[in-house]
Amino acid sequence: MIDANELRKGTTFLLDGELYEVLEYQHYKPGRGNAIIRTKIRNMHSGAIIPKNFLNGNKFEEAPVERLAAQYLYTDGELFHFMDSATYEEYHINRQAIGDKGGFLKDGMEVALTIYGSEVLGLDLPATVELKIVEAEMAVAGDTATGASKVVVCETGLKVQVPLFVNVGDVIRVDTSEGQYQTRV
Repeated sequence: MIDANELRKGTTFLLDGELYEVLEYQHYKPGRGNAIIRTKIRNMHSGAIIPKNFLNGNKFEEAPVERLAAQYLYTDGELFHFMDSATYEEYHINRQAIGDKGGFLKDGMEVALTIYGSEVLGLDLPATVELKIVEAEMAVAGDTATGASKVVVCETGLKVQVPLFVNVGDVIRVDTSEGQYQTRV
């Protein structure tokens, strides 16, 4: 059992039979009364993010969630296939569980899988990925005073807003948390 005071970002616990992960945590002590722990938690099965307040002294069952290093192999349209780097065991995640993260996955890429029991709940991407541009709009010269940009399509199908000087064949670095262009490599 873990106490509400022990909740930190990344902690997983069971609440009302559901598995949750703490995304944000704030300890608040009013002038009088018990301390309040304000959190944003994510349901690991549905992906729903909810704000939840707990009182000091609330207890939860800690969930034995395992995080392991894996390599992305391929996708067959509906399932994404990964291989455990240590045991060579294969894991599969459906498209709904991956969501928008699928656009950042390249063959052979190292990721961290989150596993509860025998079920794969999700994956953690590296902070940035380098993607090759396969399709780009033509740039309009002279419209640079406003910081003009254009949309390009990367090798994984991801669409990214980039500056006008980025062309087809260039490799760019993209932030995986925001999905934004960082720099040309």
